[in-house]
Amino acid sequence: MHEGQAEDDAASDVAFDSEAAPLRLEGFLPYQLNVVASVVSQALSRIYAERYGIGVPEWRILVTLGQFGTMTGKAVGTHSHMHKTKVSRAVATLEKRKLLMRRANRADLREAFLSLTPAGLAIYHDLAPSALEFARRLTEAIDPADRKAFLRGLDRLIQHSAVLAKESATGKKD
Repeated sequence: MHEGQAEDDAASDVAFDSEAAPLRLEGFLPYQLNVVASVVSQALSRIYAERYGIGVPEWRILVTLGQFGTMTGKAVGTHSHMHKTKVSRAVATLEKRKLLMRRANRADLREAFLSLTPAGLAIYHDLAPSALEFARRLTEAIDPADRKAFLRGLDRLIQHSAVLAKESATGKKD
């Protein structure tokens, strides 16, 4: 037995009370929100992955452009909360599949205007009812009397999370 081994063994023999832990992952709101987002995203992605062979980033771009028409990649990334490299890869995939077209911005040649092709728009319109039905079924888990309060709370969490993110990035409270 080497020096320190006895200390390691003694430490592992100490009874551990997980109930007394100051932070428990399964009860931690940021973790719970992440789990919900992950599980919902996986379930929803089965709808568009099976039908059209697109992933989450492509789906977000398709829906964003279906909603707003023409946008820059930066604007799509901001709206959909995706990093610019993820947006760039997804745009390239959608463009290669002729679901999206890119038009140069003459005022700033570093960026392009993105819009759906007729084929991309057809997918958007085909998927919209399935996505809305999925969302309707998801909200069935919430008592009808609680849905407005839930949505209000969710909006407040999103807004306050943005404030907290800004504070952590700048180190200053607003």
